[in-house]
Amino acid sequence: MLQTANDARFGELPPARIVPMLADEGVYLASESTFVRVLREHGQSERRGRAKLPTASRPPSTHIATRPGQVWCWDMTYLPATVAGRWFHLYLILDLYSRKIIGWEVHDSDVAEHAAHLVRRTALAEGIARLADKPVLHGDNGATLKATTVLAMLHWLGIKPSYSRPRVSDDNAYAEALFRTAKYRPEFPAGGFADLEASRQWARRFVDWYNVEHRHSGIRYVSPTQRHEGKDHAILAARHAVYVAARERHPARWSGPTRDWSPIGAVTLNPERDTVIATAAGEANRQPSAA
Repeated sequence: MLQTANDARFGELPPARIVPMLADEGVYLASESTFVRVLREHGQSERRGRAKLPTASRPPSTHIATRPGQVWCWDMTYLPATVAGRWFHLYLILDLYSRKIIGWEVHDSDVAEHAAHLVRRTALAEGIARLADKPVLHGDNGATLKATTVLAMLHWLGIKPSYSRPRVSDDNAYAEALFRTAKYRPEFPAGGFADLEASRQWARRFVDWYNVEHRHSGIRYVSPTQRHEGKDHAILAARHAVYVAARERHPARWSGPTRDWSPIGAVTLNPERDTVIATAAGEANRQPSAA
């Protein structure tokens, strides 16, 4: 069996092919499993030929943000025009940790150049050039966000791209939730926008409201700008003091502890294992906090 397996014509073939070929020639030496066992016993069980061992596909990594500037989410949504069948395209980039909209643009077409320009402008505004660890930019599998022009810009900026798993609808949930908030605002025109400038004016007002005035439920009802600037800890501590004082004045009204106003810690995207998240959160607590 060893002599046959090491023959020149069988040198790159596995036993699963050697045995049937021998059978076609009227020769039977042993079964495939016996060939495999003998080859393994003599140290010849390595994969034959130039083919590499198959590798299991690695699931998407869990992206964890413990401060602003670590993980960004971006997406594009359609804004209706007053003319049926016409749409404007709103691009948004969201900081995962603070939920702040750090970049946005509205265009009358969906092309990769718009997305690439938005990423570059946002990177300059957020000053990522001075960061040792560049952010991860997570998006869906849309053709625009995965275009060569966009990937080249991300590579030039040092930003690491991340994409949703195919056919999974909730991997970019933060961006989708942001779009839902935008389109359910009272001032969103149900009949559509008259022109591109009107859509841009609405987007500008919405971003200002969302970043500055909106008290976000996911970050203990502070504004995204307050959390982005690191002011949420002081605000929540003062809020907690107000509740404690109220309970001391009227203890009969309280059957238990006051409302939890502790700051939100690490934020995860595509969580995989609780141990990974707990480890990252522990490391964040040991490091000095960044604004």
